[in-house]
Amino acid sequence: MSDLPSGDVSSPEDKPSVDTPSTDVSGESPEASSGVEALTPDIDAPIVDDVDIAGSSGDGPKAVGGDPVLDLMGVLEGERDSYLDDLQRVSAEFANFRKQAEKRSVEVAAVARGALAERLLPVLDACDLAIEHGDDGVVQIRSSLVNALEPAGLEVLDPVDQPFDPTLHEAVLHVPAEAGDDGQVVVEVLRRGYAWSGRVLRPAMVKVRG
Repeated sequence: MSDLPSGDVSSPEDKPSVDTPSTDVSGESPEASSGVEALTPDIDAPIVDDVDIAGSSGDGPKAVGGDPVLDLMGVLEGERDSYLDDLQRVSAEFANFRKQAEKRSVEVAAVARGALAERLLPVLDACDLAIEHGDDGVVQIRSSLVNALEPAGLEVLDPVDQPFDPTLHEAVLHVPAEAGDDGQVVVEVLRRGYAWSGRVLRPAMVKVRG
């Protein structure tokens, strides 16, 4: 057996001790554990239903009006309807005015043409008188004049053997009625009458029987 080396051999008890920080096996610091406890809900606390805090108290603030956009839309729609009503009324009034103006224009034109035809009646009377006196050359002139005026509205009133109509005829002579007569009858035209578009320019001068 060999000899051990010489020198001091220290025992474990003679070695200086080194302090090491203690480790918490739980892995959590005291501060972290306290934070976890604070976040953990208290299961024993009573459950409170959600309520409208502002509406639960009579003294709390209350909602003001409706949506301002909807209110503005309602106002604009009302103005739109009012404008549409005004437009429809004005359009109807203008349509009536236009119809009345057109009708009036037609009436004025008819009256003007009738006035012109009325000025030609003495010419027609002169033609008739010349024909009665045997001037056959005037027949063609009279026929041409009447044919030109009739399409424009001239009507010749020559009511021989027709019932007497006081709105169209002027009775200047009367003869006794005959058997079988049904009322007054025109037996002779002393002067022709004329109308224009239904308006009498001059009644026919006639002899009436009955």
